[in-house]
Amino acid sequence: MFDRSASSTRRGRLPVRLLVVGLCLAVLAAFGPAAAAAGDPGHSGDAPYRGKVISLMRHMTLEQKVGQLFVIEVAGRDANSVSDTAKGVNQRLFGVDTPAQAIAKYQPGGVIYYTTRNNDDNIGDPAQVATLSNGLQTAAMAQPARIPLQISVDQEGGALVARFGGPATQMPGNMALGAGRSASDARRSAEVIGTELAAVGVTQDYAPVSDVNINPNNPVIGIRSIGGDPGLVSSLAAAQVAGYHDGGVAAVAKHFPGHGDTGVDSHFGLPEVTHSLDQIHQIDLPPFRADIAAGVDTIMTAHVVMPAIDPGVPATMSHKILTGLLRDELGFDGLIVTDALDMAGATATYPPNVAPVKALMAGADQLLVAPQMDTAYGSVLAAARSGEISAKRLDESVYRVLLHKFQRGLFGDALVDPAAAPQVLGAPQHLADAQAITDRTTTLVKNDRRLLPLTSGPRNVLVAGWGVGTTQTMAAALAARGATTQVRESGTTPSASAIDLAVASAQNADLVVVTTNNAYAVDATTKLPAPAAAAQTRLVQALLATGKPVVVAAMRNPYDVASFPEAPTVVDTFGYTTHQVESLVRVLFGEVNPAGRLPVSIPRTDGTGDLFPFGHGLSY
Repeated sequence: MFDRSASSTRRGRLPVRLLVVGLCLAVLAAFGPAAAAAGDPGHSGDAPYRGKVISLMRHMTLEQKVGQLFVIEVAGRDANSVSDTAKGVNQRLFGVDTPAQAIAKYQPGGVIYYTTRNNDDNIGDPAQVATLSNGLQTAAMAQPARIPLQISVDQEGGALVARFGGPATQMPGNMALGAGRSASDARRSAEVIGTELAAVGVTQDYAPVSDVNINPNNPVIGIRSIGGDPGLVSSLAAAQVAGYHDGGVAAVAKHFPGHGDTGVDSHFGLPEVTHSLDQIHQIDLPPFRADIAAGVDTIMTAHVVMPAIDPGVPATMSHKILTGLLRDELGFDGLIVTDALDMAGATATYPPNVAPVKALMAGADQLLVAPQMDTAYGSVLAAARSGEISAKRLDESVYRVLLHKFQRGLFGDALVDPAAAPQVLGAPQHLADAQAITDRTTTLVKNDRRLLPLTSGPRNVLVAGWGVGTTQTMAAALAARGATTQVRESGTTPSASAIDLAVASAQNADLVVVTTNNAYAVDATTKLPAPAAAAQTRLVQALLATGKPVVVAAMRNPYDVASFPEAPTVVDTFGYTTHQVESLVRVLFGEVNPAGRLPVSIPRTDGTGDLFPFGHGLSY
């Protein structure tokens, strides 16, 4: 387990917290550190906290112990005063009005922040989030057990899964980091994210993604993965674990035992990974072994079936996977948290009263956003009372949850300074580091006609393709370098009329830059190009047919080039943050010499091998 003092792990804390610190001292003074007895959970190596945890557990009711197993969502931007919309969400989910009331009702172990999901609307400006975090912690410490919350969020970096937008610094994301090949950049990227999260009271980040993406048609991982090579993923994921710890938050490696070779999104179905045992050990497990060696605090389960280990049983509910593989074989003794239990990968197999119990009996410690919370809580409580979940099994998980909180310094340092948070999120050095790291990730895949680098100066440039904000940001960056620009944004699925308009506009252009987003995607049912991918490919091909110089910029997955192999100039950005768009334009003009290398191989669409191998990339 990763361990460090409160003073070194938490950034931006208030210098004096009389309420929380006083309550914690009162609790510990009343309970006193207990000598561990035979049969008590934990290990002697858990000192100096083991006695404190055991003392606390001896004074907890069964209901309080069960509450610590749940990580819940809450609606609203303040713990005690929320909008009517948020109140309605809280009533629907929990039968209460406010987040503070939800904390009082369940006394949960943790809370997770969201933005649009269920209209949770937790995240506004930095001071607001910090105030919300403080309010939730105060509500938790006001309960009889006086146990601080773990506050979590999915902030992976990159353009896809980043709950905090601006002013938070937008780091380039995993596959971009994979293209950059730098462990130090991966560590610094995670440190920046962690530092900013800690400033607003978030204690844990559900990152890094440690899946090895070897399926180009993976609908849910893709650029969230570092790449397709287990060694590369292992190196950079472990570096990110260290970086999150540097920044003052706990890290969560996901999605165990591996979600990188799936053709189904587990949010909407239950994927099956048909790897052999050898493939699982050679491809899927190495990053998690590296994360464990790096001291990762928590590992998140995947709602996937691995028939080679446990046929028909999702990993989240598999004792063979969570206990047999992760605990016993890999030796992980930290927290195991489920992926969201309201995802179809869990709910399609197990109803709300069954899934939480199955996950705990399989070896999970924390239950993330269980659907029908009253039902889920009640089912776990009933299983604990009946002995279906033994007292020993329950205490093992409660012990890990509490030990984690002691080790992360939460019992003595749970509040943050809302006035300081705005100076941390988007700090000038963070933004500068984000741009510098991103500049080292942009990858030049093709430059057959030596079109690049461009020279600065007057030219007419058509910016076409996907992304309203992306195309406008790119046009502004081009204009800053002397170009006269026209934008023809055509959405994810360009219509025939939009393609015709772009082609007409290209007639007056000296250069065309066209952006794509998943132009390689395949329909899982028909095995043919998805309608959006086919339409984007038609747009690119129509612009190439004009005879104008065309730069294709793949703004998400790098596999797009296989859909239009005839394109002579192709650049991959692995995302569309503002920094990634700026880096793309810098590469176009030679202000940055492209240094990125493909972190995955690019297969030919006809299945005859690779169009571009892992590691391919051009420079000037």
